[in-house]
Amino acid sequence: MTKLDIVGQIADMKEIDYKNTLAIASIIELLIDKGIISRNDIALKAMQLENITLDEVHNNRIASIGGNK
Repeated sequence: MTKLDIVGQIADMKEIDYKNTLAIASIIELLIDKGIISRNDIALKAMQLENITLDEVHNNRIASIGGNK
């Protein structure tokens, strides 16, 4: 694989990431516009998911340290 191939793949990934982000943002805005969810609901859920992820990282770190003894 050449550097040009890698650069091309990165460009493709950026385009896919942009389209996915646009789709998610569009869905969120539609749900808010229809009164199904609020921006606060989204913010709270994002914080919950981030905390779960951080807890998992922390727990995995503790488990790997404990496994090395």
